[in-house]
Amino acid sequence: MRRSGDKVRVTAQLIRVQDQTHLWAGEYDRELKDLLVLQSDIAHHTADGIAAALGEHSAGAVKEPTLLTGEAYGSHDLYLRGLYFWNQRGFEGLERAIDYFQQAVDKDPQNARAYAGLADSYALIGGFDGMERPEYAPAAKAAALRALQLDPNLAEAHTAFALIRENYYLDWPTAEQEYKKAIALNPSYATAHQWYAECLMWQGRFNEALQESDQARQLDPLSLIIDVDRGALFYYWRQYDRAIQEFLRVREMRPNFPRSGLILFAYAEKGLLQQAFAGVGPPSDAPGYWATEAYLYNRAGRHADAQHALDRLLQLQKRQPVHLRYRVMAYIATGNKDQALAGLEREYKEEPNALTGLKVDPFYDPLRSDSRFQEPLQRCGLGK
Repeated sequence: MRRSGDKVRVTAQLIRVQDQTHLWAGEYDRELKDLLVLQSDIAHHTADGIAAALGEHSAGAVKEPTLLTGEAYGSHDLYLRGLYFWNQRGFEGLERAIDYFQQAVDKDPQNARAYAGLADSYALIGGFDGMERPEYAPAAKAAALRALQLDPNLAEAHTAFALIRENYYLDWPTAEQEYKKAIALNPSYATAHQWYAECLMWQGRFNEALQESDQARQLDPLSLIIDVDRGALFYYWRQYDRAIQEFLRVREMRPNFPRSGLILFAYAEKGLLQQAFAGVGPPSDAPGYWATEAYLYNRAGRHADAQHALDRLLQLQKRQPVHLRYRVMAYIATGNKDQALAGLEREYKEEPNALTGLKVDPFYDPLRSDSRFQEPLQRCGLGK
């Protein structure tokens, strides 16, 4: 594929792998505004070429291309830009993705994929933000429902809706049903397999989760976020060596890729505290920094330092909002079980998306022997 200004040329070839025989070839010159028509042209003629090469009649499964309006092309271009930043993850990347997806739906209100992109971005951004932003959940839900209304057969829309039911409502049965529907509609959609694996992981169904993770990697072998989620799967499965291997694989390509910081906790659980502390970085006012410090100091047996980290976190809370999950993490690290359990109660009401890991996350282990811990597990649908 070659592009020159507003023109694009695509050369397509059908080759028999066994002996490298060229069975069919086609060349297409179009203007960029006709790019989606070009995709349909190639699909249609390739299907005919395959049928002719095999001596069969074309099944006619590929629809004839339809011309796009300028608004539809412009919207699709904005959608692709949003998708680029969405794949970067991180708060800034998702913030830019939301901006592009919103521009896409403003230009073409019928663009279901752009609405699904909005839903995905709003559903994810809270996990990369150190602030409490309650507006994310309703915005994500509204965008997902609009995408489903526009195209009930769009796998991306069902996947987005599944993630919202999972993260914000802890509705595991509906989430699983929607992931399965998305995969049935488009088995090649890697994100559906990736997030379904995560849904199964949170429920402690690790073998099933690994199968979906394997499928996601096969479909998109260069995706860093799929590899990071795979590392998380092994971490929550208590397979720390494999988790570290996956996280290092990602960090070789992008050292600061979001969520790869979970490697610090894998190091800590293996007792590799020197490596864990080395990865924390310099002191900062980020709530996650002090919560992590409290956790690591507790693992190192430095309880006074863990308490100091908790104190710093509580001081920080006087100046800016701090996610409950950071406070709960620090309370657990300092042995304050009553405050930790009270925090879980508040999380269930205010930040349910912070409780998805309740069943499998190792940092909850100090609470598991307490009978009071069973109540939040049951409320979250994660009991035995």
